Amino acid sequence: MPPFYDGDMTDQRRLVLASASPARLGLLRQAGFAPEVIVSGVDEDALSAPTPAELALVLARAKAAAVAERAEAAGALVIGCDSVLELDGEALGKPADAEEATARWKAMRGRSGVLQTGHSVIDTASGRTASATASTVVRFGEPTDAEVAAYVASGEPLHVAGAFTLDGRSAPFVESIEGDHGNVIGLSLPLLRRLLGELDVSVTELWV
Repeated sequence: MPPFYDGDMTDQRRLVLASASPARLGLLRQAGFAPEVIVSGVDEDALSAPTPAELALVLARAKAAAVAERAEAAGALVIGCDSVLELDGEALGKPADAEEATARWKAMRGRSGVLQTGHSVIDTASGRTASATASTVVRFGEPTDAEVAAYVASGEPLHVAGAFTLDGRSAPFVESIEGDHGNVIGLSLPLLRRLLGELDVSVTELWV
């Protein structure tokens, strides 16, 4: 039987987030979880896949696996995530510099892309894994050149996949989304619930 949380933290399954993303950590905390953070250190540039959706999943699996192998993650449920923006069939991650971020926004404005986020959950106690990719359509507005320049100067787009985020300064430049907004921020809580369910773990067991 899965462990039952009766108020004693020693009886509760540990949840580990294999990501340095403050946005993902914030989403989990807002949903009632208290994950530990262990950064994977995976070289994202060394991995590839045929499609953006598959790439997001490959990266998520690699991050979760790298952390699950560590002694400090023993017995924990490890969550790995990675996001890329699919535009014109290409996978766009974090821009390398301000120039790339500016070009990216000029290419995105007035158009739609698909934010692909790979999710991988590993139960280190059993060795079982559940993985999937969540997709959300994002329709961008048409910020002016001056607005793009100001946004790039803020530094924010250099730290987020696709050079934008819904929980920051670029939110006014996103007209609408079709799908889970959390997925665009970095983690789909409904998908996480389903993946945990595949591992016979209920999200309510992990609330604090």
